[in-house]
Amino acid sequence: MDARLEALERWLSAKLDGAAFSLASASEDASFRRYFRVRLEDGRSYIAMDAPPGKEDCRPFVHVAGLLRAAGVNAPAVHAQDLDSGYLLLGDLGSRTYLSVLDDGNAPALFRDAIGALVRWQLATREQELPPYDEALLRRELELFPQWYIGRHLEVTLSAAQRESLDELFARLVANALAQPRVFVHRDYMPRNLMVCEPNPGVLDFQDAVIGPICYDIVSLVRDAFVSWEEERVLDWCARYWEGAKKAGLPVNPDFAHFYRELEWMGLQRHLKVLGIFARLTYRDGKSKYLEDTPRFVRYARAVAERYGPLAPLARLLDEIEGCAPQRAGYTF
Repeated sequence: MDARLEALERWLSAKLDGAAFSLASASEDASFRRYFRVRLEDGRSYIAMDAPPGKEDCRPFVHVAGLLRAAGVNAPAVHAQDLDSGYLLLGDLGSRTYLSVLDDGNAPALFRDAIGALVRWQLATREQELPPYDEALLRRELELFPQWYIGRHLEVTLSAAQRESLDELFARLVANALAQPRVFVHRDYMPRNLMVCEPNPGVLDFQDAVIGPICYDIVSLVRDAFVSWEEERVLDWCARYWEGAKKAGLPVNPDFAHFYRELEWMGLQRHLKVLGIFARLTYRDGKSKYLEDTPRFVRYARAVAERYGPLAPLARLLDEIEGCAPQRAGYTF
């Protein structure tokens, strides 16, 4: 028996004034949240969120949804809420994610819309509205890489010299992030969380938003967890964002080469974090499907490490741990 689902149905019945409705699973993600599409006989459609208290908190979602909508970004409207029980009734942005429809033909238009929405989101930045993406959080995220990806997934124990080299790399990446201008950061601004709708895009999965490095969301968009693009296209999108951000008055680095370096170093912090998160999802949470995308992030990390001298020790470390890891299926670099 699914007691939470039964309670959700009772709550929805009350909020919908007893109108008949049907529920169907709408999506799943890496958290404990569940989403259901609520269809009424008159054709209306909503999304119900079930976020079990003690495991999830709806309050940040409601707050950030308000910030996004105030910024002119298409986030779901919150029609009803029971924060203590962990239930929300949301507007339905449809079922067509960017990830499900992207191809070479439509990518330019879809990314143009995504970049425009990102600039509007960043322009709405106000201090004290969101938690800071501070040094402690950046370092906690980076530690997921040695703990879960290297130690748990690859079953490799770093030597003292390797650990020292990794700590020096982490210090460089954290310094780069903290030196950037601070704006609202979605923190998972990627095609899987963008919906094709009107106005385009709809934006989801924003409850972990913070205020932090200006390059974070654009590199999340162009160096995605589930789809990769050739470098020429990535450069073009980054240049379009940079030009639009400058024109809008956002404090991006006025030199594109310096901006792109900041972006790539910021991206490396994210790549290493995600490698750790995907391993943790597998071994702690039993969600093994994410591991199949880890080679993409290793490739991202290698490419950046090989492009910049101060980051070269990471490329060497990846070579070393590849040689030490057990050679069996699933251990890919």
